[in-house]
Amino acid sequence: MFYPGAVSADSHIVEPPNCYLDFIEPKYRDRAPRVVRHESGREQFLIDGLDNSVPFGFIDGAGIKPSERQATLRTKTFADVRPGAYQGLARLADLDRDGIAAEVIYASVGMVLCTHPDTEYKDACFKAYNRWLQSFCADAPDRLFGLAMTAVTSIDAAIKDFQIAKEQGHVGMMMVGDPIYEDYDHPDYDALWQCATDLELPICFHILTAKRGSTEHAFKPERGHPVNAFMGIIRAIQDIVGLFTLGGVFERNPGLKLVSAESDAGWLAHYMYRMDHAVFNAKDDGLLRGLSKLPSEYIRANVWATFQDDWVAFKLKELVNVERLLWANDYPHTDSTWPKSQALLAEHAAHLNEEERHAILRGNVIDLFNLPLERYPTVG
Repeated sequence: MFYPGAVSADSHIVEPPNCYLDFIEPKYRDRAPRVVRHESGREQFLIDGLDNSVPFGFIDGAGIKPSERQATLRTKTFADVRPGAYQGLARLADLDRDGIAAEVIYASVGMVLCTHPDTEYKDACFKAYNRWLQSFCADAPDRLFGLAMTAVTSIDAAIKDFQIAKEQGHVGMMMVGDPIYEDYDHPDYDALWQCATDLELPICFHILTAKRGSTEHAFKPERGHPVNAFMGIIRAIQDIVGLFTLGGVFERNPGLKLVSAESDAGWLAHYMYRMDHAVFNAKDDGLLRGLSKLPSEYIRANVWATFQDDWVAFKLKELVNVERLLWANDYPHTDSTWPKSQALLAEHAAHLNEEERHAILRGNVIDLFNLPLERYPTVG
């Protein structure tokens, strides 16, 4: 079975060497993230103020076997990066090879920048990235849809970032996991959430963009094998979902749309049950102060979740919300299903009816981000 109309709700770019250097404001040009050569011969992005670098072999690994990946991590240069990872027109052939009609695009180096301690520097880098991404998506505006980034230097500044993002043609906002002013459930942020709602720009929280689940800790376990650290990556996203739900953000802002990106979705079924269970242990009617609904009701209404290789999400679709599930291929990262997405979907989505297939593989992401695509072309 082939799904040629699928839209990836979470794909990435590989920022080219000029992304920050050419687009950042002059004040920060000398400190802008730049490409340097490691003694091993590989090239990597070096970010001023951070100890960890970003090798190209780490962010351009789709379709490469794990046994071959270690060699690319040691030796890959920018010249080895596939053009489709950073050139809009070249990207189209890679989409076609995987049977993908369009993509919503997240940053790569920008994910690491999310945890940078210098907020003003981070803000300058994000603004540069947003300008570069606008030019990237302009190569194929009917297939490539970008998410802007904001450092949330203040609530007023973040509102301005949302307004500029809308003017630039971006379809949503990629958020930092840890704000510098209070936390996101503070009522002062309601002005920002109202802005996001009014502009129809979903707020998107991707894995590896909060301190608790950053790249610095992703493969450094507190206990046991490195994979044990990887298993904890989604915890930071779960914290975000819990924060917005239990903190009354969705109660006060019922039109706000939040995306949990690349943290899979199968866990949501038990997560909602567990949260409802917890509040019933605290209140006879399960309603916390300031909330008029059970936690699961807010999550089903206000939280969308992207996933790629997660057959559990397909199996538990009724326990979550079919209209909030977003399939993605994560191209060109190492966890991507590219170029074998169609084979995976033929297996994982085989039990779906036509309406469910339309929703998860295409319709939900079109509706969420208001993409200028037909809602019901032939899919499958």
